[in-house]
Amino acid sequence: MTMAVLIDDAPIDDPVMTTEWFVVARSADLEEGKAIPAKLLGTELVLWRSGDKVMAWRDLCVHRGTRLSIGEVKDGRIICPYHGWNYDKSGKCTHIPAMPDITPPVRARVMAFKAKEQYGFIWVCMGEPKQDIPPFPEWEKNSFRKQIVGPYEFGGSPFRTIENFTDIPHFPFVHPMINGDPSRPDVIGDYDVTLDENGLKMSPIDVWQPYADHRGVPAMTKYHYTIFRPLSAYFAKETGDGNMFCMMLSATPLTEESCLVWLLVAINFGDEVTEEQIVDRQDQVFAQDKWIVESQRPAKIPLDLQDELHLRVDKYSVAYRRWLKDLGLTWGVAS
Repeated sequence: MTMAVLIDDAPIDDPVMTTEWFVVARSADLEEGKAIPAKLLGTELVLWRSGDKVMAWRDLCVHRGTRLSIGEVKDGRIICPYHGWNYDKSGKCTHIPAMPDITPPVRARVMAFKAKEQYGFIWVCMGEPKQDIPPFPEWEKNSFRKQIVGPYEFGGSPFRTIENFTDIPHFPFVHPMINGDPSRPDVIGDYDVTLDENGLKMSPIDVWQPYADHRGVPAMTKYHYTIFRPLSAYFAKETGDGNMFCMMLSATPLTEESCLVWLLVAINFGDEVTEEQIVDRQDQVFAQDKWIVESQRPAKIPLDLQDELHLRVDKYSVAYRRWLKDLGLTWGVAS
């Protein structure tokens, strides 16, 4: 039996969402001795650090509901700014200044969630994780430069955001003269889709692009897509001469109809390519994607395949929706 997780004023008992790891912040943004706010699945969180341990709690003092993220972090404790209640790293209240001689009640404890740091991100799971954090194959390869980009806030479905990220036919029309040319759109031939314990994979697809990578060069590219987890997807793009442009997208579900988009980019070419060029290209592409995803109706993703029209070219999207349905997803799904 799966226990419901309290999401502010509403219980979420969708085990697909409560057992997944999601990015909530950059590690570099959480300094020792500071607390910062974040949001996940409708819940407001406070993140704070003590030594090598990161805490992710519901952003709420159990006494009078004050945000702990505006409190003080001191000596391995976070202190509520309202009445000075002290909470230790386990989430337990250890000191109440107005009654210093009492042992705080057992109920004087905040709701704490699991938190990890990986790839320069802070990841949070609100329940008992069933999987590890998704892999990023290039992370340990010294031949690749890595760059965190984002986040971008999308006022649209996190699942439609993943679907858009892995959709190739939109390239010429949403990203003209970057990822495609509307005057000569690529004809997408048949391809294979496989699902195993490592995720949902698409067989390689060739696409001509006017602005194939951060150098602005045109190239015939080859895309390799994998959706590792319901809201974490990845591509490795070959742009010729052994050059690779790889990216992982992690969508943080804020609500059923909004998300933050975090990117981890890796390239093995172009020492002259600046950090600004990497960021600028993604800023442009994801501003175009945001406009499209936010326009989609219904805002929530339909898992009933009769609700929208699908063609052979949409095979990957159809497989993704079937996978979500088979997992038992109910949160963020169009009714």
